Amino acid sequence: MAFRCKGGVAWVALLVAVAALASAAQGFPNPFGHEDFTESYYDETCPNAQSIVRSVMERHAAANPRTAPAILRLFFHDCFVNGCDASILLNATDSMESEKDAKPNASVVGYDVIEDIKSELERSCPATVSCADVLALAARDAVAMLGGPSWGVLLGRKDSLAARMDMANKDLPRPTDSLAELIRMFKENNLDERDLTALSGAHTVGRTHSCEHYEERIYSLVGQGGDSIDPSFAAQRRQECEQKHGNATAPFDERTPAKFDNAYYVDLLARRGLLTSDQELYTQGCETGDLVKTYAMNGDVFFADFARAMVKMGNIRPKHWWTPTEVRLKCSVANTHY
Repeated sequence: MAFRCKGGVAWVALLVAVAALASAAQGFPNPFGHEDFTESYYDETCPNAQSIVRSVMERHAAANPRTAPAILRLFFHDCFVNGCDASILLNATDSMESEKDAKPNASVVGYDVIEDIKSELERSCPATVSCADVLALAARDAVAMLGGPSWGVLLGRKDSLAARMDMANKDLPRPTDSLAELIRMFKENNLDERDLTALSGAHTVGRTHSCEHYEERIYSLVGQGGDSIDPSFAAQRRQECEQKHGNATAPFDERTPAKFDNAYYVDLLARRGLLTSDQELYTQGCETGDLVKTYAMNGDVFFADFARAMVKMGNIRPKHWWTPTEVRLKCSVANTHY
């Protein structure tokens, strides 16, 4: 049975408004302690923290155009697995599997960039800035470097001592997910349909390097009269995949793949979304479908919603509040193993 949105746009908008009021009243509590996240968290203990993050990001981005999209993706993949606690950065040990080795993280890169930033920070203000906060700041700077919006990053996170490969395999969205599954997964992280649609706009930059991520979409509707994919787009992608034996490189946004803008949503309106999970957003009669149209027509609205959603995602709490934490001295290992 096909998924149908419930309640209509007005009802969803009401829920969004109620959630916004609740967030405003409660603030963004720090899941690792009694302090609230705050933009000024390091003003006294490491006043140059944000400028250090930015300068190292700029250096890496100048050397490798993939840096900024990679860091944005790295932050997302960290936050969706037991909250934004830098667990994705931990290497495997004799007693712990690494999230880096989970299937959804097979093509994730950028770990060296975060480690480089952390090394600079350790020289300036030792044992002060958490790897989780480094990743949050670097993701913000990555978007700005690509031409996207900026925002004030709320700081004060701590780093977990353990990774959860099992959760990474289970809790990260997949390229073939339906809209219903995406909504469910985001809801589990207290993110609504507006957050889902806005955060998916991160696919306005970056590329996928394997046809396995989208081959179901470009082949499944061949000869079946399907109307969820533009036939010329499907034919082009099939040809590339066959020529490259399944290893074709394809941009998520074919219009401006190196620029953070709203072209991704224009692609969706044209039925030229690369992944099934991308195109599913443009489902008629759903809040996500209406938002796709809004963002395609108005990039300023998309930028504002994306910035708000990034702050909201950056404050996802670990599912287990008793998780032991620290400020790691090296992002890839807990301090007890350093």
